[in-house]
Amino acid sequence: MAASCVAVLVMAASLLLLLLVLWKRWRRGRADWHVIIVVLGDVGRSPRMQYHALSFVKSGFSVTLMGFCNSRPYDELLQNNRIQIVSLTELPKLAVGPHIFQYGVKVVFQSVYLLWKLMCREPAAYIFLQVNVKPPGLPAIAVCWLVGCLCASKLVIDWHNYGYSIMGLVHGSSHPLVLLAKWYEKLCGRLSHLNLCVTNSMREDLAQNWGIKAVTVYDKPASFFKETPLGLQHRLFMKLSCTYSAFKACSEPLDPDTERSAFTERDPQSGVVTHLRERPALLVSSTSWTEDEDFSILLAALEKFEQLILDGESLPSLVCVITGKGPLKEYYRGLIGQKHFQHIQVCTPWLEAEDYPLLLGSADLGVCLHKSSSGLDLPMKVVDMFGCCLPVCAVNFQCLHELVKHDENGLVFEGPEELAAQLQMLFSAFPDPTGKLSQFRQNLRESEQLRWDESWKQTVLPLVMDT
Repeated sequence: MAASCVAVLVMAASLLLLLLVLWKRWRRGRADWHVIIVVLGDVGRSPRMQYHALSFVKSGFSVTLMGFCNSRPYDELLQNNRIQIVSLTELPKLAVGPHIFQYGVKVVFQSVYLLWKLMCREPAAYIFLQVNVKPPGLPAIAVCWLVGCLCASKLVIDWHNYGYSIMGLVHGSSHPLVLLAKWYEKLCGRLSHLNLCVTNSMREDLAQNWGIKAVTVYDKPASFFKETPLGLQHRLFMKLSCTYSAFKACSEPLDPDTERSAFTERDPQSGVVTHLRERPALLVSSTSWTEDEDFSILLAALEKFEQLILDGESLPSLVCVITGKGPLKEYYRGLIGQKHFQHIQVCTPWLEAEDYPLLLGSADLGVCLHKSSSGLDLPMKVVDMFGCCLPVCAVNFQCLHELVKHDENGLVFEGPEELAAQLQMLFSAFPDPTGKLSQFRQNLRESEQLRWDESWKQTVLPLVMDT
């Protein structure tokens, strides 16, 4: 009896799927200018895929953007009536059974769930998939390929990183699950109609070791990443000073009508904003607070910088703002609290989306701790910093040279001692307009970087239309 019920359910499900496929084929005419973008991760923390969505819309497409909605996406996406955001739910693991069983059940259910969500959408000419997340994101390649076959959609994979390499950070590179994930990615990655990737190093690796031909599409800053005018800097600092003490003025102005932050003040009569003469230097680091971004490097460098000041070196005090959220944030906040810095203030806010580019455009120096699990992807946060003409000190890894040019637009370091020495050198005569920091900023201004929209039209759009 039970077997008969199961057989009936399987037949009913198969018939329903067949009818859904036929219905979508019948509606195929509406699909030519529709794209489904799949992010098996947090949409709000996937700027590249948000940029893809906006670029498709500007080129005449309608877009369905599917992913986890844990963080707020850009307002431009939310306000565009040609972009539909479909929230996905990450299914929890079972609380019983061996770990491998829990993991397997979650992957199966996540795959079926994604299949159902995709089949219920409007038919699309292209399914655009981000690949850089650990399972349950990995099964998305096979699921998207299957839906593409059923609905005559072309699969485009944008390789940000390898999912198996991220798994390897937790389980080790020789773990059976990691090896299985690597085999799966290599096999299913060849099923796509078009492959994009973020670096030339990844393109070469995909070709040599995976048999996949990809096109490099470098991350580029969006147009809203730019230097922040002094008046907007002051408004941002005053806004942040209401919540974070690091932005509050150290002393009250003589005129009670004068607005003063830790960095700027506004004259009540003329409305003119100026930098304070003895202002601290503003250092910004954006991090995901994960194992592949070792925050202890920055913390150790700040300790050495503090000691230099205590030893009498002519250096400014620092306000170090570390943005982002992630699993290790509270752990490191506890370590920061134990340091009792006298000349350094560390602030760890979660900024509103519109305030983040303003902060980067107001800062004096950026620090990047991104190392990459595969060594083949580049940090988007540095791209954003460069868009704001913000020089960067970045920890070195395999392909960083494709973005950061040492001693030209920033500096590359190996550990806390080297980073501390770089901070000492860059801030030794702060805010000297002829110093190394100003030279790096001027180099960035003169580089006339291509913005995302222009780059996308030149590279991605022709590839998609020819696929």
